Amino acid sequence: MRILLAEDDVELAEGLLTALRQSGYAVDWLPSGSQADTALTDTNYDLVILDLSLPGMDGFTVLRRLRERKQATMVMMLTAHDETEKRIHGLDLGADDYMTKPFILGEVEARIRALTRRSRDSGGNAQLMLEYGSLTLDSVGQRILLEGEALELTKREYLLLACLIERSGKVVSKEHLFERIYDWDTESNLSAVEVFVSRLRKKIEASNVRIRAVRGLGYLLELDKTQIDTQIA
Repeated sequence: MRILLAEDDVELAEGLLTALRQSGYAVDWLPSGSQADTALTDTNYDLVILDLSLPGMDGFTVLRRLRERKQATMVMMLTAHDETEKRIHGLDLGADDYMTKPFILGEVEARIRALTRRSRDSGGNAQLMLEYGSLTLDSVGQRILLEGEALELTKREYLLLACLIERSGKVVSKEHLFERIYDWDTESNLSAVEVFVSRLRKKIEASNVRIRAVRGLGYLLELDKTQIDTQIA
């Protein structure tokens, strides 16, 4: 899951960044509403954690513009305890949930998991358990299973393979994969994607799927017909 954090309180933002990244989420942080609006226009995020009192453009405007663009990105608002009317207004504008400051970091993660389940149970873009060949993506548990057994994956290996499973049968560009596994402030480059793909090929070689490079376009997760025919025979 890729998250945009729009929060101008540096100390709070750094705490959220650390906690969420340690939990395996790819998180970008921006301190102003105008920057957040631009990022949401240019990049596909699964969730935006949105403070309502942002410089440049307030959170309400960011939220309203997001929904006017018909984007289904989940939105969690951050508000103060005495801002009941603002919370109601935000929910009316299309926010999915809110957290009141101060809050416990663990509760934020629990709310994110609940939002993810709610979105998928209501017919969202993804499913709780997504199967492709002998691989199963458990996005809530943030793990990938090979014939029922969890693969030993690093955070970035998980994110990359999860992206390929979600788009199985379609070519995914190297740039998109890079954005999925790295945050903006990383000093890595596109060649890192090739390294992770090489590692993943070894880890899923016992499966009936493979990662194929499509020259000039990206990577494609597809069924290995050779192994499938052998299993049928």
